[in-house]
Amino acid sequence: MLRPATAADFPFIRAVAGAPSNARFIDDENEAALAALIGSADTALLIWEDGGAPSGFALFCERTSPADRIELRRLALASPGTGAGERFIAALRDHAFEQLGANCLWLDVVADNPRARHCYERAGFTHEGRLRARWRRPAGDVADLDVLSILRPEWEALRRL
Repeated sequence: MLRPATAADFPFIRAVAGAPSNARFIDDENEAALAALIGSADTALLIWEDGGAPSGFALFCERTSPADRIELRRLALASPGTGAGERFIAALRDHAFEQLGANCLWLDVVADNPRARHCYERAGFTHEGRLRARWRRPAGDVADLDVLSILRPEWEALRRL
């Protein structure tokens, strides 16, 4: 289940983002930045509950894009490597098309995170290309990003399977 995040979720979001398993791949934002995300019409900060408890979070951006393009900018699980990633990504993908009206859902993934890229591809995303030396990690090193996307017709075809 996906639900909008509230200020009460900030400690959970920060703990997940700052976990050693996630810190290399995502930024941790302070409470003021998280509050700004909740207050913006262009973003949707969501909590994924699995079994009735918060299990992950995700941030959708570009909700006001005239091209109906939605970016899945940040997502993380509280317990990565447990097999929940595919269900989480499928729920996010479906939410983007069903609830947010996306025509195109896109994301970037750090090139040295093959586990995440594999999950995205299994969820129907197509690799579009690589942006070289594009993101400075929290630790200071610079990483390449792979861009992936799924279009509404591709998502609809998956739903018919």
